[in-house]
Amino acid sequence: MSDVDPPADSFIPPSRRDVFLTALRLGCTSFGGPIAHIGYFRTEYVQRRKWLTEETFADLVALCQFLPGPASSQIGIGIGTIRAGRIGGLLAWLGFTLPSFLVMTAFALFLRRTDLSQSGWIHGLNIVAVPVVALAVFGMAKQFCRSRLTMGLAVSAMIILLLLTSAIAQAAILVCGGIVGWRLIKPGIARAPIRGTSPISRRFGIGCLIALVLILVGTRVFWDQSGTGATGVFSVFYSVGAQVFGGGHVVLPLLQRQVIPAGWMSESTFLSGYGAAQAVPGPLFSFAAFLGAAREPTPNGIAGATLATVAIFLPSVLLVFGGFPFLDQIRGNAAFRGALAGVNAAVVGVLAAAFINPVWTTAINRIPDLGIAIVCFLLLAVRRWPAWSVVLVAAVLGEVVSRVT
Repeated sequence: MSDVDPPADSFIPPSRRDVFLTALRLGCTSFGGPIAHIGYFRTEYVQRRKWLTEETFADLVALCQFLPGPASSQIGIGIGTIRAGRIGGLLAWLGFTLPSFLVMTAFALFLRRTDLSQSGWIHGLNIVAVPVVALAVFGMAKQFCRSRLTMGLAVSAMIILLLLTSAIAQAAILVCGGIVGWRLIKPGIARAPIRGTSPISRRFGIGCLIALVLILVGTRVFWDQSGTGATGVFSVFYSVGAQVFGGGHVVLPLLQRQVIPAGWMSESTFLSGYGAAQAVPGPLFSFAAFLGAAREPTPNGIAGATLATVAIFLPSVLLVFGGFPFLDQIRGNAAFRGALAGVNAAVVGVLAAAFINPVWTTAINRIPDLGIAIVCFLLLAVRRWPAWSVVLVAAVLGEVVSRVT
């Protein structure tokens, strides 16, 4: 199948403009995180527009769960590729990402021009990260730590990262988790191979995978690692985008161990941006736009936000294009799935360590802070309020507490 031909089970393919506008609407309305995004995509693309069948959608979701990166964005890229070729995939990513990119960039520019370091509502954004990350840790532990071995991997990763806070230690833990999973974890029987033809040729897919590795090696070997120049910024965000397994929340510890030691911003500003990212629709990876725009000491603004966003998403694009032709082999390879299980277990420990430091240690400084965190946790976990509304509650409560204490 050519890169622009629809699958055999599809209706008349929409134009690239339709792909972009549909993704843009989803980017403006898809609140709730990656799992909710998948639900929105299924409703819009499968049930309403009938751009692909339930089976094709399920197989695409399965592929993206195997790949590092933001699963919901990768699914959108995959759908755009199936419907309108590689350009369609890029337009689907652009439409879904653009609204959150603009909001997070504007928020970063606002913080840079206004001294809000002592504002109560800003501290409220720090606090809301506590229940958000706690729920992410619980949810991922239930999904990825179902045996003594995987639980041991998670606990070991957490302890090591609390003692060794470098980005190198974190990357080494993920590699070790993959090796342990490859050797010791025996996954269940794989699903039967899917029917149909890949919208991406094997040659192009292999080229994308080679480019992924070459860029990653190039950023590590030849480019500035200090983060003080454009190549340094690209290197940081590209390497993080290539390491995110298990969900969008994992960008928190990965980025924190890169940007805070480099002096880009304070822990409080970092968590304020992360808290604000919970209130906007679209991918959580748009947090990169905030970091790129707010970076100190060199002003970056929109250019920095754009560079950071493109860099952190580029591995996902290359992986989707590269993985399409090998979907059957990926899903049917027991060793690969065992390694992935080990990596995901280690990721739980990585996020748990980040929950303790810096999320908890930065946000919870006194008893009222703990009270706000508990209220937000109950609203999220018990009352099932959407994340954006809980973020607003945290900001209001933070401001109220700052005025009365």
